Amino acid sequence: MRFVRGIGAFLVATLLFLALAELGLRAWLANHVLYDVEMSRYAQLVKLESPNPAIGHVHRPGARAHLMGVDVAINSDGLRDVEHARERDGRRRIVVLGDSLTFGWGVEREDTFAALLGGMLGGDRAVEIVNFGTGNYDTAQEVALFREKGLAYRPDEVFLFYFVNDAEPVPRRSRLSFLANFRVTTFYWSRLRELFAGKSGNQDFRTYYGDLYRDGAPGWEATKAALRDLASLCRERGIGLKVVLLPELHDLADYPFADAHRKVAGILRDENVPVLDLAPLFADQRDPLSLWVSLDDAHPNAKAHRLIAERSAAFLRGGATNAAATPGAPPPTATGSTPGNDPPAAASR
Repeated sequence: MRFVRGIGAFLVATLLFLALAELGLRAWLANHVLYDVEMSRYAQLVKLESPNPAIGHVHRPGARAHLMGVDVAINSDGLRDVEHARERDGRRRIVVLGDSLTFGWGVEREDTFAALLGGMLGGDRAVEIVNFGTGNYDTAQEVALFREKGLAYRPDEVFLFYFVNDAEPVPRRSRLSFLANFRVTTFYWSRLRELFAGKSGNQDFRTYYGDLYRDGAPGWEATKAALRDLASLCRERGIGLKVVLLPELHDLADYPFADAHRKVAGILRDENVPVLDLAPLFADQRDPLSLWVSLDDAHPNAKAHRLIAERSAAFLRGGATNAAATPGAPPPTATGSTPGNDPPAAASR
């Protein structure tokens, strides 16, 4: 009987500790942001499971949330964008595909490179950009979403913004995802992961990202197939396609993922798709931390989004073209101002 009472007292004390920890974390997080907690809230407040397993998840139409210090509003079609009519109105319509960087994680919508490009690409013909960027997507999911929903917008062009972790396999929803409703679960789980990763000598993010591009790696094979599928689909529909390779923002002067970028560019060259590698155009940024949304999150902040827009605008400004860029050759520079000039966890898509 004493043993049973002891177990009961332990369980009550544990539950009390967890309840107080949850309340304390929620009070602290009212004025602070933590990347893992905010990503968990994004999944709970904004995402829905898609009936299409190739897509995995989508945004909940009409969802509203305050994430990573900024307001996030999802339109009626599940996009972090203003409303867009399916009917064309004479403007040059561009569908933008990408992951959380294109979504604009931690940045106000009007400060994202997708929104900024809308004003930079105009000329004789006004431009309408429809932003399909979705957090935690890989290339296969982006192309599947474009097939399912993006084609209905009848775009003139598609711009794919590629990030190095887009060669990961499609993530699967955990059966324990309900635990993400509790801040204490997310907080302590992320701390435990860091602790065990350090003790077990697990790969750092450079090795992890590099290994994604090994021949035969499932995610890389799916990415190659998705890029070819997108190129073929755009050719068949008469849609222009251009791809921008976004830099990973830890080490820009001695970029560690140049080989991965070359492999992606090689696939695109074979498909006659123009590609711009932005990493060489960011080599002048000597303080990468100044481009992060927070000290524990290397997603691009508003300054980095503007640099991305400025340095890709010239490449993207022209209409559809079938001329492929040459991987390894100096990429075209963008117009606009060019400011002169082991780390926290890498950005997750």
